[in-house]
Amino acid sequence: MFQLLTNFSAGELFKRQLPVFLAAFVIAEMFYKFHSFTLECAAFLVTWFVLDAALHLLIRPRPPHRTPH
Repeated sequence: MFQLLTNFSAGELFKRQLPVFLAAFVIAEMFYKFHSFTLECAAFLVTWFVLDAALHLLIRPRPPHRTPH
């Protein structure tokens, strides 16, 4: 967590992680009722990770297109 916060600027962190965080938070709030803070927190973090990984795979930077000479 410390490394996440120190490696990215605040603007970049909010732009990239805030939407995914909010989506994971809403999913956790609506669907996770384990009656255990630990389990719900772990499920929320896993959901955040999976959503972020899926988004990263869908919208990854593409290498520049090379034209043949």
